[in-house]
Amino acid sequence: MTHTAGFFLRSFAAGVLLVGMLAACGDGGSGTNAPDGGDGGNVEPPPIDIEAPDSDMCEVLSPEECLLPFPSDALTVVDGSTDTGRRVNFVRDAMPDNAAGVHVDPTEWNRNDGFSPGAQIMVRIPGLDPTGSALPPVTDLARSLDAGSPLVVLDADTGERILAWAEVDSHAEDSARQALLIHPARNLLEGHRHVVALRNLVDASGDPLPAPDVFAALRDDVSTTNDAVEARRPAMERVFADLDAHGVDRASLHLAWDFTVASARNLSERLLHMRDDAFAALGDDAPAFTIDSVSESEASRTVRGTFEVPRYLTGDGAPGAVLNNPGDDPKPTRNGTQIANFVCVAPTGAVLATTAKSFLYGHGLLGTADQVLGTGQAGAPAGITSCASDIIGMSSNDVPNAINILQDLSTFRSFPDRLQQGHLNFLFLGRLLLHPDGFGSDPAFQTDGTSVLSSDALFYLGASQGGITGGALAAVAQDFTRAVMAVGAANYSLLIPRSVDFDEFDPLFAESYPDPFDRRLGFGLAQMLWDRGEANGYLQHLTTDPYPNTPPKDVLYFMAFGDHQVANIATEVAARTIGAANREPALRPGRSTAVEPYFGLPAIESLPFDGSGLVTWDFGTPSPPDTNLPNRGGEDPHGKASEVAEVLVLVSEFLSIDGVIVDVCDGEPCATLE
Repeated sequence: MTHTAGFFLRSFAAGVLLVGMLAACGDGGSGTNAPDGGDGGNVEPPPIDIEAPDSDMCEVLSPEECLLPFPSDALTVVDGSTDTGRRVNFVRDAMPDNAAGVHVDPTEWNRNDGFSPGAQIMVRIPGLDPTGSALPPVTDLARSLDAGSPLVVLDADTGERILAWAEVDSHAEDSARQALLIHPARNLLEGHRHVVALRNLVDASGDPLPAPDVFAALRDDVSTTNDAVEARRPAMERVFADLDAHGVDRASLHLAWDFTVASARNLSERLLHMRDDAFAALGDDAPAFTIDSVSESEASRTVRGTFEVPRYLTGDGAPGAVLNNPGDDPKPTRNGTQIANFVCVAPTGAVLATTAKSFLYGHGLLGTADQVLGTGQAGAPAGITSCASDIIGMSSNDVPNAINILQDLSTFRSFPDRLQQGHLNFLFLGRLLLHPDGFGSDPAFQTDGTSVLSSDALFYLGASQGGITGGALAAVAQDFTRAVMAVGAANYSLLIPRSVDFDEFDPLFAESYPDPFDRRLGFGLAQMLWDRGEANGYLQHLTTDPYPNTPPKDVLYFMAFGDHQVANIATEVAARTIGAANREPALRPGRSTAVEPYFGLPAIESLPFDGSGLVTWDFGTPSPPDTNLPNRGGEDPHGKASEVAEVLVLVSEFLSIDGVIVDVCDGEPCATLE
């Protein structure tokens, strides 16, 4: 039904009510002309006919797109067995289909008891002028908290307004297929119900946009003949009440709805179970390992080998494998032993025990453990041993599986499932660095029969992808308490559209899912499973509210301004979520296009600073776009930090037993400009 038709139907219903009132008064108020001889003042208008196609599997509020607005509690069912009391209930025929007509299989999604804490909120509003509607952009987050903001994101459980921004999908060339994307500027609280509202929207001519017909009928309290629409009414009345309590006028709404964020247990229970089960079996022992090769230079020694980890994947755990949990219980069971690789760079010569410390190193996008070599060779002369393993799930061996996933998103779970096994591998690698019967017991890690490893100083350094997936690893780690996420962030659904790294994969994705709307929705769906393996699902337990038997962490996020590969906004979202403080002054005046750069991040009041923080380094790259496109201006600063001595000092000072964030920029914005 068109918006115009909906307007006339509502007008007709109001007219019926008016005619009834006049008829009641036409005979001196006797009421003899009122229907059924009753009081004409109580005559209800007849319900209107309204369409809500495929209401058995779609959200009915805006029927142009089946799963929109997304996410929505209308796409869940009540389930008393979950922590949220709800369970996702996607229907396969409602899911996006690829060029071969195969719809995404929702089975794994339907294990979730809610949606992503970093949800990519998505609607389609034909004719919308975002600027004319004054929607808050990424450059002015504070506007989302204004009393009259056309965008309202509300935590219905706490009553807090959520910092957020809205943007159209600039990847869609056809404006008719452009999604409006809404992003929280810090993660939404686990298990909480949230309300999203859009109001007072206009088109390019400045004319008000009419609300979708179903939503208008619910908003205006117009009864309908459609059972599915009427079934939606009680939940919508709750939404309207939530908004009214916070000063949002019901009549101003173009669209509003609610959704529930997945619970902490649902997001993390698989990995935590794997950790606890595997280490319980290990007991007081060190993991078994083998040394395959040792090569030595003047300043360092490179050691390669393998180690054993309990496997919780199907089959042999190779790319494409998923967690071994085929039944109703999401927690996987052990399936033999996984053989993981390691590459370590250790000091040579006499090393004082007081200077020895060990790093776990998380490599970059779809890379390998060999990426530890540069960092390890730089750290070895200072007594640092650096070790890495392939981050399986997102290593070079997983590239063919990534291509398969882009052709059929039904197989997406293999990415986060293998990632969770990869995190367990890293936890075992860390234990090998600390345990007296671990690496230190082997001559490859000794000088003159003495171990070069520290038994009480383990840290994590993740670079790029390692700084994204590393948020999950650090949140569950029991053997270290300090981590640096170098050019790291959270939330791949936010990151990937803004990254040049997806350039080579995007054509493959577009070939399989030609509709840009489906591709953007695909990212939102993927994030619901990706949360199990990347920082986005774990940030709320990283620095505060730690998981049971897990210490809280101090975390340093390092950001390269204008990064082409890891979008600055995604780093800022992660920093806000963990409660990090911002090192200021962060940038020279005029460098950022934001009205108030770093809004919502408290400033570090003085240095040195003991706690979690965000440090930005400016290499002269132009500011990132104000859209969801990658930065392509100037030279990519993504990997330049390793070339700057001051950055190495910053990282080294933070990654120590009593580490702090120090001032390496003499009170000025940190910059290395040519």
